[in-house]
Amino acid sequence: MPAHGDLVEIRLGPRRAWMVCRPELVHQMLMDSRTFDKGGPQYDRLRLLMGDGVVTCPHGEHRRRRRLLQPAFRASRVADHIGLMAEEAEAVCRSWRAGERIDVSAQMMTLTTGVMSRVLFSDSLDAATAAEIRHCLAAVVRGLFVRTVVPVDAVFRIPAPANRRYRHAVARLHAIVDRLIAERRRGGPRDDLLGTLLEAAHGGAEAGITEQEVHDHLITLLLTGVETTALCLASAFALLARHPEEERRLHGEVDAVLAGRGRPGPDDLPLLVRTRCVVTETLRHSPPGWLFTRVTTRETVLAGRRLPRGTTVLYSPYLLHHDPASFPEPDRFLPERWMPGGTGAAAHGAMIPFAAGSRKCLGDTFAVAEATVALAGIAARWRLRSRPGPAEPPRPAVTLGPRSLTMTCEPRTRDRIGPPSRAGSPAARTAVASPVPDSRTAASSLPDSRTAASPVPDSRTAGDPGVDDA
Repeated sequence: MPAHGDLVEIRLGPRRAWMVCRPELVHQMLMDSRTFDKGGPQYDRLRLLMGDGVVTCPHGEHRRRRRLLQPAFRASRVADHIGLMAEEAEAVCRSWRAGERIDVSAQMMTLTTGVMSRVLFSDSLDAATAAEIRHCLAAVVRGLFVRTVVPVDAVFRIPAPANRRYRHAVARLHAIVDRLIAERRRGGPRDDLLGTLLEAAHGGAEAGITEQEVHDHLITLLLTGVETTALCLASAFALLARHPEEERRLHGEVDAVLAGRGRPGPDDLPLLVRTRCVVTETLRHSPPGWLFTRVTTRETVLAGRRLPRGTTVLYSPYLLHHDPASFPEPDRFLPERWMPGGTGAAAHGAMIPFAAGSRKCLGDTFAVAEATVALAGIAARWRLRSRPGPAEPPRPAVTLGPRSLTMTCEPRTRDRIGPPSRAGSPAARTAVASPVPDSRTAASSLPDSRTAASPVPDSRTAGDPGVDDA
């Protein structure tokens, strides 16, 4: 598309829309959320699902709703959650066995569902409910994309199997959230996001929030906080398996920093510099949030073109992240870009996996920390090997990434030579001396989860996104 101009006209069925192809113009649009509001076919569909949560609410409502949730995702609160992130990573890979083939995509969804459910609901979710949420989220994501690009509602009223699965998944997600809210009202208060929202609904921390808003916020955070981070982790393991030298460097840092400990702690996070760079480069190379829409609220001019009120405008992090003008050799997986002195920092304006401006994802720091902790915790114990044969490129849904990635797990204890370095070793001190990339350039987002390890049927292929029934 950039070969056709800075602002390229496309068609979404009968709809006319414009794709923004330059980083400067994307930032101009994102920084003016009053003119370029959340809207277009993508958010029209999301609004039917999420209601008016922080992701989908109009500009006029966003500030109030964001201020209510923001404290839960500040750096100090994220640090408080590092322990539970590490616990969930350890729990996921505890049952793996040497030589076993595992569905990495499913395992990462299990991990991120566990983390997000504990942040939202403490320990209210039993294993069966967590599994149902994962399956419902998968079905919803598969159905959302086609509902975004096909603007004919009649197609989705046909009682086809895929439509029935989608409607059932949406209904079950809403029913589960309603049940959890009702159970909490009958019980005592807890220090989690549901507790914060219920307090606000009673006129405490933020007077004026409605009962429906409590529900909408929880649905929004479940939908945006589970699958995107899981896809990032699955993509990272797939990329590391195809780049053994980068995998070796990652393992070296993890061994030096953790020094034989399986769980990263808050003090380890600043030392995991290369691990963080692997996460950042994964978000550049394979951003889970790859395409977004906005709609103009008034007549405006963008890239010299006059856009009337109601115009649909799109931007794509994937497009920007693969522009060779910003990222040389864009298709190569090069975590070195983000090391101190690397080339990535110079192109930070083109790196927008979490958007920008006032509608920037409020969970960006949380998501990067979660992915870094999970990657380090799993890599300290296991090496994941790709199955033979070429990896199938992922096909897009509302998010992008491998949805049925099967890999073989190998324990790493045998490839460590000699005792692991302590955190105060020269290797660890080198890591400390290197500044950690800023999260604003290092990483859907939260905006704008699956099952325990088990053998995988032979019919599955590595990298198969599993969205044929979308």
